[in-house]
Amino acid sequence: MVHVSKKSEQAWDRILRPGRWVRDFVDDLAVASPARLAIGSFVAVVALFAILLILPASMRDPESVTTSKHIANAVFVAVSAVCVTGLTPVVTEEYWSDFGISVITAGIQVGGLGILTLASVLGMAVSRRLGVRQRLIAQQATSALNLGQVGTLLKTVVITILTAEAIIAVLLFPRFLFRGEAVGDALWYSVFYAISAFNNAGFTIHPGGAAYFADDPWILCLLMLGVFVGALGFPVVLMIATYWNRPSRWDLHTKLTLSTTTVVLVVGLALLALFESSNPATLGDKNAGHTFVEVLFMAVMPRSGGFATMDIADMNQSSHLLMDLMMFIGGGSSSTAGGIKVTTVAVLVLAAYTEARGLQDVHVFGRRLTESTIKLSISILLTGATIVFVGTLIMLQISEESLDMVLFEVISAFGTVGLSSGVSASAPESGLYCLSVIMLIGRLGTITLAAALSMQDSLRLYRYPEERPVVG
Repeated sequence: MVHVSKKSEQAWDRILRPGRWVRDFVDDLAVASPARLAIGSFVAVVALFAILLILPASMRDPESVTTSKHIANAVFVAVSAVCVTGLTPVVTEEYWSDFGISVITAGIQVGGLGILTLASVLGMAVSRRLGVRQRLIAQQATSALNLGQVGTLLKTVVITILTAEAIIAVLLFPRFLFRGEAVGDALWYSVFYAISAFNNAGFTIHPGGAAYFADDPWILCLLMLGVFVGALGFPVVLMIATYWNRPSRWDLHTKLTLSTTTVVLVVGLALLALFESSNPATLGDKNAGHTFVEVLFMAVMPRSGGFATMDIADMNQSSHLLMDLMMFIGGGSSSTAGGIKVTTVAVLVLAAYTEARGLQDVHVFGRRLTESTIKLSISILLTGATIVFVGTLIMLQISEESLDMVLFEVISAFGTVGLSSGVSASAPESGLYCLSVIMLIGRLGTITLAAALSMQDSLRLYRYPEERPVVG
């Protein structure tokens, strides 16, 4: 048994005392609602990183742009980093200094971990426990199904992210050395791309983006793996890690996430290969082995990755439409991915299939879905579609780009994907602010709606007469 002296306890108290205001601030903000806490936290953190990027020290050439344009760029990139999107109106390695790129990297890491997750972990470090209120906050951050699961899921979130990033960085390091990079540069590139990949951010610091590594299957496969695992969701990772040898013990959420993800990935891979195999600007002149790796890479990225080995503008419009759908669907719930989430789509498809067969209950994997789950999925779908529709209308008025390109960019922003058709780079300042709002809404909107609706359970003492209108 280790005995801690009174002086040591006093020393630790002095160290931790300045951080207690964070716990008090979070507690006060959580009194109103978890949704307000999420929005307030994200806006505050985005503002902090935007201020850091506005500083002249963050730019390589502070005299090259006007103040208003630089502020718009800084706000946009700060939102993109914290929302782990990856869209950028400027070339990252040319516009931002080493300090600026470090700020962006920190923003990606904070956004990937989650503002509320960090607040909960800090509160646990300060108070050495999670009270009921802290558990409610952490439940909002991690989408835990019950309060008893919160502590375990919090540890899983932090351990999973840091461990996965460390593994990816270690595997990338010797490859960068083999490519002729200096030891310091190779280490920095390994850490940066590990953070960017696992957090589904899609930021790059090489000329041409991920196309710089198009001839390197090792780097492409590691980036794919990071994006794929990061987009599964922490509840799924926790379930697989706990029952990796007993899939029969996996819960319904894990089974739905894995099955729907597999279907979306396989269909996307097949159709992208079909649409682009004859396109000389993308895959038409490449061999079969190289084509498979690159198509697989591009099929994984719309889950929310944002890396691209092909120029989106050179791809066929059929590929654009397919990727629009994949980006809108996104990844798993409580993950670093965006979109309306694969489980939402699975529930809607199952509900439609059940209705078409004339059945009363929706069954899947030996379980019955609740009516509230189906209603919530419909609400999330309609909300997401409305955000994309309104955002596209506004961006069409602001920019001079075609509907195809604008729709792709808006869905990429909403789904926090980061794949770009070039609209962000050519958009005026008002367009950058509009896309910034869409990224924030995409990161918070459907999550906030889900939390708000799932916590509301008002009871009426009367019911209106039932009547069924003609639909369809």
